[in-house]
Amino acid sequence: MNTVKIALIATFCALSIGTDYALVGVPNVKLMDLIVFLGGFLFGSVVGSSIGIVSWLIYGSINPYGFDPRIWVATMLAESVYGITGGLLRKALGSTSLSSERLRLSILFATMGFLPTVLYDLITNIVYASVYNSPIIVAIFFGAPFAVLHEGANFLIFGVCSVPTIVALRKLRKDDR
Repeated sequence: MNTVKIALIATFCALSIGTDYALVGVPNVKLMDLIVFLGGFLFGSVVGSSIGIVSWLIYGSINPYGFDPRIWVATMLAESVYGITGGLLRKALGSTSLSSERLRLSILFATMGFLPTVLYDLITNIVYASVYNSPIIVAIFFGAPFAVLHEGANFLIFGVCSVPTIVALRKLRKDDR
């Protein structure tokens, strides 16, 4: 990895971690997922997944909700899915201009925020059940309100924020794709 990629990862991680602490009082409504996704979309799946892993490596170590190594590893790996999804979506869109068809693209980005969140919530609920020796169905049932909030918030956040943020960041770096 070159120094520019390392600097990008560090910057996106700082943003990711900082926003998570800023929103610590609002359960399951976070910007970390979007930031990891955007890192993947703008710079590729490897960079995006690295942002997810490193963000949770740091945030999970000093998590205000407590620390368990098994949950910590699961959240690191599950968070990386957002970066991978962002990188894959960029490849799938190819040279599509984000300035055109904003509504259709916003719905696409909202969906791309929702689907990995369902996977993330499923993984973390299963690991939580395993760690606390609880039946998986019980963990999923009692985790459902938090999962619905997380998934709904990400649907809205990704749908509203992805396209304008990507367009703005591309203008900053003079990337017209």
